[in-house]
Amino acid sequence: MKASDVMNKNVVTVQQGATLEEAARLMLDHRISGLPVVDQDGKVVGVITEGDLMRRAETGTAKRAGRLASFLWPGKLAEEYVHTHGRKVSELLNGNIVAVSPDASLAEVVSLMDARRVKRVLVLEQGRLVGIIARADLLGSLMKLLPGEHAAPAVTDAQIRAQFLKQVDQQSWTAESFTDPVVKDRIDELRGIILNERLRTALRVLAENVPGVRGVRDHLVCIEPVSGMVVSQGEDAQRPAA
Repeated sequence: MKASDVMNKNVVTVQQGATLEEAARLMLDHRISGLPVVDQDGKVVGVITEGDLMRRAETGTAKRAGRLASFLWPGKLAEEYVHTHGRKVSELLNGNIVAVSPDASLAEVVSLMDARRVKRVLVLEQGRLVGIIARADLLGSLMKLLPGEHAAPAVTDAQIRAQFLKQVDQQSWTAESFTDPVVKDRIDELRGIILNERLRTALRVLAENVPGVRGVRDHLVCIEPVSGMVVSQGEDAQRPAA
C-alpha cells in the first residue's frame, strides 16, 4: 500500500496569521491533534499540534529558567518565551515539515514517524498539500487488512501445513527450532523442539497468521541446548487433541 491509499484527503488547515485560539478551536471542533499551517498562497509552512500548546504562560505550565541558564543561553530562553507567550500560530512554528510523496510506501511512512517521533505526516505533491496521514489512518488501514472471523479461505490441511513451514523457513529467528506441525480440520498443532522459550509465542503468532487456519494448539517442548533437559512444555502438550 502507498501513502495515497490511506491518507486523509480532507485536510483541515490553519493560516499562519491565525490566533492560537482559532487553531485550538479548529482542533477541538474537528477532533484532531494537529493542523498543517499554510501561508496566503496555500503553501505549507509548518504544523501546529496540541503538544505545542501544552506549555503556556496562561496555564502556568511554562518552564522556568534558572539564573545560570539566563546567562548561558539567552537566545534559547527568548525563543521559549515566544513559544509560551505568543498569540499567533506563526510564532509557534519552527519550519520543521515532515512530509512524504503520495507514492511513498507505508513502510516509509512508519519509519519516518518513528525517526522523527511525530504522530502525523503530510503528503505533498510538487509542494502542494494533497493529504495527511495520522496514526489513526494507519490503524484504519490495518483494520481493513486484518482477516475477519468469517473470511477464512477454502484451503486444505495440507496447504495450511505447507504454508506454515514456508513461513518458518523465511524467518531469521527460527534457527533455534525444529517444528513438525500436524494440521487437522484446519487446527494447527505445533509439535517439535525449541531452544529458546521466546520462540513459543512467536511460532504461535506465525501459525495464527496462516490463511485458513482455524486455531492453534501448542505441543512444543523447550529444551536447554547445553544439558538437553526439558525446560517447559506447551500448554496443550499433556492434553489429547480434541
